[in-house]
Amino acid sequence: MATRTTTKKRTASSKKRKSTRSRKPASKATGKRTKQPEKATPVPQSGLLDGLGLVGMKLIEPVILAAVISGDPLLLIGRHGTAKSYLLSRICLALGLDWRHYNASLLNYDDLVGYPLPDADGKLKFVETPASIWGAQAVFLDEISRCRIDLQNKLFPIIHERRVQGIELTDLVYRWAAMNPPTDPDSDDPGSTLDYRGSEPLDPALADRFAFIVNVPDWTDFTENQRRRLVLESEGPLSEEVSAWLHALVEAGRSLMPGIQQECNKVLAAYVHSVCELLQKADTAGLDLSARRGAMLLRNIAAVHTAHLVLGNDVDLETSAGLALAHSLPGRAQGVKIPRVKLLAAHREAWAIAPLSKTDPRRFLLLERNPVRKLRAAAELPCLSRTAFSTIVADSLASLDEGTSHAVAAWLFESGQAGRLVAAVGEQCGALFAEVSTPTEIHVKVPVRSHRHSMWQEVQQVLSKRTGNRRHEAYLRNLLLSLFEQNGFQPPVTPRSIVKRWNETWNTLNGGTR
Repeated sequence: MATRTTTKKRTASSKKRKSTRSRKPASKATGKRTKQPEKATPVPQSGLLDGLGLVGMKLIEPVILAAVISGDPLLLIGRHGTAKSYLLSRICLALGLDWRHYNASLLNYDDLVGYPLPDADGKLKFVETPASIWGAQAVFLDEISRCRIDLQNKLFPIIHERRVQGIELTDLVYRWAAMNPPTDPDSDDPGSTLDYRGSEPLDPALADRFAFIVNVPDWTDFTENQRRRLVLESEGPLSEEVSAWLHALVEAGRSLMPGIQQECNKVLAAYVHSVCELLQKADTAGLDLSARRGAMLLRNIAAVHTAHLVLGNDVDLETSAGLALAHSLPGRAQGVKIPRVKLLAAHREAWAIAPLSKTDPRRFLLLERNPVRKLRAAAELPCLSRTAFSTIVADSLASLDEGTSHAVAAWLFESGQAGRLVAAVGEQCGALFAEVSTPTEIHVKVPVRSHRHSMWQEVQQVLSKRTGNRRHEAYLRNLLLSLFEQNGFQPPVTPRSIVKRWNETWNTLNGGTR
């Protein structure tokens, strides 16, 4: 089923307005002066989307505006009643677009293209209907996750190429879609989220056709004041001033974006390459991006930064890159939960890598995922500040298990690297080193045939077979006795596993394994 909506088109230049010129501020990307848009109307303090009657969407406002400026496909994901359809309908109304709203769960292909009939020459032509896609400037495919798979395949060229049956849709600019969160069949707690039966994960190829994939804020994300306004002010009339402002922002953004791309693409290309590599090494579902997605991400960052600039937001390019990355992951449309911590870490490290040359050893350091090898590489870089080296050590210790962390601390003190640490991290390492370097004697009663008795027998067996460097053997003896006294051998940790971790870590730190 489909609806056709036509609104009287209004342009930003339809009325004469006074404008002011200001000095061009320096771009936060390169420090160069960047042409800024002339604001035709004052910016409402509440924000663009709020002015359109969309409460509580301030955080995603730059991303939505970026999609409008760039014209790239946008997918909204959210629970029912989160104003997904309303958001896009208000934008179409404000821009005066001739648009179509299709319910993809009920859609037939004839609804899109009309009915094929032969003409007088025997050629096949489509008989248009009021709901067909011909002549539309925007299409909104609602409930796309409930669409039949055969029809999803036919939507590919519309979303990605603006074509249907190989025919170019010359008027079509915006391709937008919406869906409920797909249900995770592997969830251990199906009652933790609403079970949208019938909302299937999108085919990976279809999900990858959408440039922006945005999670829409929910009622639970709103403040009390926002909830009251939502109840009282929903479906209000559209302000002509806000409509004119949106036109001005889009016009300014489209003139500004090519310059942003030209100015920033070099550093952004290096960032995109690094962040894709880091996300792939994170070995987390939903973070492995395709080559097409890398190109989309590059363009998305420029579009989001452009949106920030025309909105008057005082943000740098790094912030825009992080926001664009968070809303450019097709895995969200496949029901994949994206680990926020891993995503943020990859973004920050990729931004630090971007300005480095391929031969710079710091590049290897930032790309290394193994915490022990990363620490070893950091120790070989005397140019690292005490703070930077200490941060790497602290992060490594936080991610390591017993045995491995103790071996790291012992190596830092034996190699002299502990002298490069700031006081707080030095104290942390000193406490771990004390456990292995302080002679330990224990006197405890252990019930026969208990778990602790079995662990004590294994400790004795392991220590009886140890030969080699006396100091290192003393380290291991002290560590095993200390952990036994603390009741540290809880499954799956055993004395043998502690010794194995120690040896592997020690060999890596001393160049035995790289």
